[in-house]
Amino acid sequence: MSGYSQLVGPGMTLVIGFLTALAPSLPAQDSPPPARTLIHAGRLIDGISEQARADQGILIEGDRVVRLGPYRAVAAEAGDATPLDLSSFTVLPGLIDNHTHILLQGDITAQDYDEQLLKESIPYRTIRATVAARTALLNGFTTLRDLETEGAMYADVDVRNAINRGIIPGPRMFVATRAFSATGMYPLSGYSWELRVPEGVQIVDGADNIRQAVREQVKYGADWIKVYVDRRYYLAPDGRLRSWVNFTDEELKAFADEAHRLGRKIAGHAIGWDGIDSALRAGFNTIEHGDGLTPDLIDRMVRQKVYWCPTIFVGAYVAEGRGGIWPRMVELERQAFGEAIRRGLMPWISYGTDAGGYAWTENQAQELAYMVRYGMTPMQAIQSATATAARLLGQEDRLGSVAVGRFADLIAVRNDPLQDITELQRVVFVMKGGVVVRQ
Repeated sequence: MSGYSQLVGPGMTLVIGFLTALAPSLPAQDSPPPARTLIHAGRLIDGISEQARADQGILIEGDRVVRLGPYRAVAAEAGDATPLDLSSFTVLPGLIDNHTHILLQGDITAQDYDEQLLKESIPYRTIRATVAARTALLNGFTTLRDLETEGAMYADVDVRNAINRGIIPGPRMFVATRAFSATGMYPLSGYSWELRVPEGVQIVDGADNIRQAVREQVKYGADWIKVYVDRRYYLAPDGRLRSWVNFTDEELKAFADEAHRLGRKIAGHAIGWDGIDSALRAGFNTIEHGDGLTPDLIDRMVRQKVYWCPTIFVGAYVAEGRGGIWPRMVELERQAFGEAIRRGLMPWISYGTDAGGYAWTENQAQELAYMVRYGMTPMQAIQSATATAARLLGQEDRLGSVAVGRFADLIAVRNDPLQDITELQRVVFVMKGGVVVRQ
């Protein structure tokens, strides 16, 4: 694993350039939002509270929420604010996906992956990534943590910057650039030794080289550091999912220490017991995938306050195509998910899909249904994609909830997602930073 409806916005200016044909009516992100907007929400799920609230008013100035409460009370103070009637809808914070790969377009098989790295140029993949970013935004994901470019160097930094500057539409992005693995531990593989094929990651060995490489990625714009901690998964006689660990303890500690010294957090692709154990000992901030979690590892994550991005849907999606041990890994993750809830990891289970590991034509919100099926309540699943996901990013004062002072990143659906979580696969309204991008 690596990794649309209609657009509106009356009076919004198009500045997409060569992407105009892809998004003919989406406004640039630097288009000034209305000075004041008053939203009438029929139901509000704010990302923090345990209950939805009916008949709420949300007053927005610029890109921030400035007043929140019963609609009549907020409306009485709204003055000449532009009204926006969502009284027949459920309003929620914009969703956050903390594990994506916008430079990938699905890699169920090794051939899928190789085709992209060997036959598609980085400029071409970057153009496709802009479409993936737009798709995510229209589906209600106003923020992404993108966990490596899979051979596309620092193109995610360029996409992030283009979004921030209003050149292309897309979510807020926190990017990890190239990701790291060790010699011999990452595709492409199986080609003649006489050929020099591109690497899907940055290969680095030795603690000193690792520290230098982390500095290099930060220099070129990495918000996060991503490390492939393990590969090559197998079932042990005791039923545990085991793995080969790609780095020594010293090397993994060098990754974590240097990232933290430079003010960056570090994510570990760790699927088997051995990889998860090694990442926890090294001081990683997040475990990605984590199919092989066991009670002892879960308890350590709770004590260390380490976040888990399970990426359930991608495992189920690719298992049939990959065969082998992958279907068994899906079942192990289902068991681990329930155990994690029972053992108190809930506050650190963050939404993440591995979109790009499957095609961007699939709606990222399908992950929510799996989380509910595996043991979360609908409200807990929503919070994993809002407030919890924002905490993982260290952005809880700006993102992940509908609250005074937060960015006006809002979505709406017609019905109640607390009754049917799949409703979030049918988002009909999206606002990012006070600008309506879908209605």
